[in-house]
Amino acid sequence: MIEIGRVCVKIAGRDAGLKCVVIDILDKVYVTVDGQARRRKANILHLEPTPDKLDISKGASHDEVVKAFKSLKVDIADRKPKKKSEAPKEVRGKKETKAATEKAPKKKLDEKIKVAEKPKAAPAKVAPQKEKPIAVAAH
Repeated sequence: MIEIGRVCVKIAGRDAGLKCVVIDILDKVYVTVDGQARRRKANILHLEPTPDKLDISKGASHDEVVKAFKSLKVDIADRKPKKKSEAPKEVRGKKETKAATEKAPKKKLDEKIKVAEKPKAAPAKVAPQKEKPIAVAAH
């Protein structure tokens, strides 16, 4: 029943209740789906196949899937591409963002020296305990 082009409804997960189409069969358990649901690998046990079948090829692009769903009069929301952000700058082997460097308090050199000059406490000596003789009762 599960084949490329088969329209299904996701019944589990974050996209539950949304329509999708099988665009690739990965193995006995997993398929790749796209449509109203996000394009991703899905367990076939989490899909409910419908009698509808779309005419798409294996590994069809999202645009092809949208066109095929329009023939069934199913609306699919347009996906917005992620905005590319600036990569964090590496300073002394650590990643720092611009906001983190502005908020971080700067330590003075004197504070570091004071911490280093503190003498370490000597370990406390423990006095040895004397053993008490054990009394033996006579019969």
